[in-house]
Amino acid sequence: MPSDSELDALIPAQTFDRRDFLAASLGAGFALAVQPVMAQTAIHTDATGLIAGEVKVPVKDGDMVAYHAQPQDVAKPPVVLVVSEIFAVHEYIRDICRRLAKLGYLAIAPELFARQGDPRTIDSIPEIMAKIISKTPDAQVISDLDACVAWAAANGTDTARLAITGFCWGGRITWLYAAHNPQLKAGVAWYGRLVGEVNEITPKHPIDLAGQLKAPVLGLYGGLDAGIPLETVDNMLALLKTGSPAAQASYIKIYPNAPHAFHADYRPSYRPEEAADGWQRMLEWFKEHGV
Repeated sequence: MPSDSELDALIPAQTFDRRDFLAASLGAGFALAVQPVMAQTAIHTDATGLIAGEVKVPVKDGDMVAYHAQPQDVAKPPVVLVVSEIFAVHEYIRDICRRLAKLGYLAIAPELFARQGDPRTIDSIPEIMAKIISKTPDAQVISDLDACVAWAAANGTDTARLAITGFCWGGRITWLYAAHNPQLKAGVAWYGRLVGEVNEITPKHPIDLAGQLKAPVLGLYGGLDAGIPLETVDNMLALLKTGSPAAQASYIKIYPNAPHAFHADYRPSYRPEEAADGWQRMLEWFKEHGV
């Protein structure tokens, strides 16, 4: 794990007012860049029987806002870190947390872009990528996820049963976090990119860390994903087979007829059959690995 000085070197100087960071809120609804939402397929999970809402997670430079949901009457629930797409913690990600909480987990989705900006207010995906995603350091993200684990441990959960799942951008982060945290029991990466540009913001990618996993990862990928060539998935699989025990225990499921974001029930890319199968596989993966 990098030292504080190493993290400081990797995280660019911040331009936000610390009080604004402390006061950051998740807002409501779906990100502008995904409008109009497919209302007929978007799933809404109520909060009946749950404790759900925003929390503030202490991090090294302030308090990071996160959405969390957990069952009301379960002592020391297991923990699932939920990592968003590039659209941040909008309604879809909050609903994922509530779905997991209904199954007995504490699910927490941190606002990992808070220092760089708010993707939910930008109506262009290229603009989100240029202004926010390209400026969000992996080291900052990993440190913030560690802070979420510490918050969960301090708030009555069982972090000995810790998992992570992420979607698109968050799928990539899932692989990275599985190579970082030896406390992690399992990860599920939904169509996260495996290769990319190497720079000070993204010094390594999943393909570079495939053999170093500390927890087994289930990858869920679409065969028709225009942004993730199957060649990169095949290369990842080959590296996993010769890596650490956790790497060798990992598995990638490819849905031949699914595009990118096939789980995103609020978008035209949604594929109900593949999404349901992937969700069930995720839950079975967690249980298989003690979460």
